[in-house]
Amino acid sequence: MLNVDLSAISDFVSGQQMAAMEPRVAAAYETLATGSGAGNDYIGWVNLPRDYDREEFARIQAAAKRIQSDSEALVVIGIGGSYLGARAVIELLKSPNYNLKKKDTPDIFFAGNTLSTDMVLEIMELVGDRDFSINVISKSGTTTEPAVAFRLFKAKLEEKYGKAEAAKRIYATTDKAKGALKSLADVEGYEEFVVPDDVGGRYSVLTAVGLLPIAVAGIDIEALMAGAEEARVAFQSDRSMNNPVWKYVAARNALYEQGKKVELLCCYEPSFRFMSEWWKQLYGESEGKDGKGLFPASVEFTADLHSMGQYIQQGERIMFETVVRYDQPHGEILIGADKDNVDGLNFLAGKPLSFVAEQALRGTRLAHVDGGVPNILVELETVNETTLGQLIYFFELACGISGYVLGVNPFNQPGVEAYKKNMFALLNKPGYEELRETLLARL
Repeated sequence: MLNVDLSAISDFVSGQQMAAMEPRVAAAYETLATGSGAGNDYIGWVNLPRDYDREEFARIQAAAKRIQSDSEALVVIGIGGSYLGARAVIELLKSPNYNLKKKDTPDIFFAGNTLSTDMVLEIMELVGDRDFSINVISKSGTTTEPAVAFRLFKAKLEEKYGKAEAAKRIYATTDKAKGALKSLADVEGYEEFVVPDDVGGRYSVLTAVGLLPIAVAGIDIEALMAGAEEARVAFQSDRSMNNPVWKYVAARNALYEQGKKVELLCCYEPSFRFMSEWWKQLYGESEGKDGKGLFPASVEFTADLHSMGQYIQQGERIMFETVVRYDQPHGEILIGADKDNVDGLNFLAGKPLSFVAEQALRGTRLAHVDGGVPNILVELETVNETTLGQLIYFFELACGISGYVLGVNPFNQPGVEAYKKNMFALLNKPGYEELRETLLARL
């Protein structure tokens, strides 16, 4: 099971300060567990690994097999929580180069998360004339980026197969009862999956939102859910500072109150990059409100030690690092000897590359702590479906508790609507005429 090591924050947060956090974390957990806090209509994810809809889960698995059998590509259309979780899991478990690898599962392309013309054209070119399907993910069906992308790719699908056959290749993950996409799916006969009413987008990776694309990639979603359930049982049963979730929540909030304003999520695996992107949305939308909250950022080591390392080591002392560490790689490479020793690395001859990586992690942590950057270490044994399910639930539960410790509603995102209103006005959407005039006067 996942472990949290706080030994590298002891120079920055005293034992007394950590002890003072315990009753606050306990109270915040109780608020979440009893559903008595702000946003309590969006906490369905808390017990989801135990209570998920088994019938829909079986339909997800069946749909994934159907897509695998009739499609060479799947276009996943969604933005924010409607795509980040799925992409994070696929890249971590299958590789960022998933589409380039030899495999018996479809290529997966993520659209609807940008308004870039070049990106949409590129995905269309990559799909080409191959057989493909669409998984469109939207609670409402009217969010601009995915709605535009769905129009474009639906037209391509209907041109290729005709309207009736195209409908059999469209899978809609949306509201169970209302909304533009729900209505369209009902009329056109798309197979439908549900975005649960009580699970917000950034907490939805373990619902149909994330599970259908993940299953299409050939990932064992039963093991993913089993890992999340193991974590749920473990983290809900231990209500003490021995609980890794409580440790993490207490440490990050204590550091925030000591003046740290930025949390850097770090990993030494390039395949972790989109997990960091998923984590940034989870914590940024949950805590960044009311003038409060740590700024969630990420770095990829060792690559970013050669770019951001200088700032981390000697820039403003406003940050701390949370390092995710996996003990065991999936294979091993031994470093060979060179008779001329031109690079001076013969002292590493015969050693595995993982040994070098481990010493880089240890040396970096020591250097950054010495430079004034506290380090939290999150440790797992290896990368697989089970441990990833544990990690996902760990970060979700910690986020919900941490938001209540901070004193905000961790389950709303009122600030997200500001840019949308301005964009709608500038696009001449009906009903925004007055705002449009105000904005144009400012441009």
